[in-house]
Amino acid sequence: MKYTKLGKSDLTVSRICMGCMGFGEASQGQHGWTLDEERSRAVIRHGLELGVNFYDTAIAYQGGTSEQYVGRALRDFAKREEVVVATKFLPRTPQEIEAGVTGQQHIETMINQSLKNLGMDYVDLYIYHMWDWHTPMEDIMDGLNRVVQAGKARCIGISNCFAWQIAQANALAEKEGWAPFISIQGHYNLLFREEEREMVPYCQQEGIALTPYSALAAGRLSRRPGETSERMEKDAYAKFKYDATAQQDGVIIDRVAELADRRGVTMTEISLAWLLTKVAAPVVGATKLHHVDGAAKATDLELTDEEIAWLEAPYVPHALAGVMAQNRPVLARDRHVWPV
Repeated sequence: MKYTKLGKSDLTVSRICMGCMGFGEASQGQHGWTLDEERSRAVIRHGLELGVNFYDTAIAYQGGTSEQYVGRALRDFAKREEVVVATKFLPRTPQEIEAGVTGQQHIETMINQSLKNLGMDYVDLYIYHMWDWHTPMEDIMDGLNRVVQAGKARCIGISNCFAWQIAQANALAEKEGWAPFISIQGHYNLLFREEEREMVPYCQQEGIALTPYSALAAGRLSRRPGETSERMEKDAYAKFKYDATAQQDGVIIDRVAELADRRGVTMTEISLAWLLTKVAAPVVGATKLHHVDGAAKATDLELTDEEIAWLEAPYVPHALAGVMAQNRPVLARDRHVWPV
């Protein structure tokens, strides 16, 4: 396994981050294909054995049971100081807004619940899961800074935002002397490269770490045409993101398969080796031991410039899908209230 510093922070992370959305009680969340605790622990332990020290979960995953599974496994199989744990918090609920719960109060409640779920005193990276148009950005950044100052998080990151949003948030943090976002977790893979328009060059310029999710497009970049999996059949959200562009994406998938044959490696290794030329540490979901093996091997695979260009050539622009397609104010009153 290879390692890198996460942006400008002092966190040293494996080049592969294990995405833990696939762990948790299937009856308590939005996904019916997740692993129970015994199988989750086996995958996490295998990741640790291969040198993966970076684990990403969220309070939203399976009603908090993903955090619980991850926390118990890491406590049993690793020393706390040897792993980097990231989790994410959701925006305020309509009920909280109606009750007058502030952004700062909401974040304090969220981090305390996540730490309870994880059984930990702190997380290494606390991530703003999605842009909240109903809460002033000043409240969000102040609340996150309080979490850092209290020692409940070492650093903060953001997910599902535009480059202008992280730029404004970090400008506010700099103005107020608050903790800035040191990483961005966006939707980025060979089939969806819209992040290259503004986010990738912005982060390269500012030293912000890219830790993209959906690194294998929910399995589409690791399986040959016609092959399927339980997740590919059951994950309605992933189908929503990718089914509309399946025909044009198929050309790229075919090239990944062809290059994998030429190099004598798996499609997973090719797809992740490409992404590793662009980002610090992709978030890779794993529900089987061999998924972890393929991800780990990708860190040792170096593609030539010609191979990279050949994989990229068929790409055509994609419309935003999923959370990012909803990242916009519905009404003028939903806009953030920026401090003067």
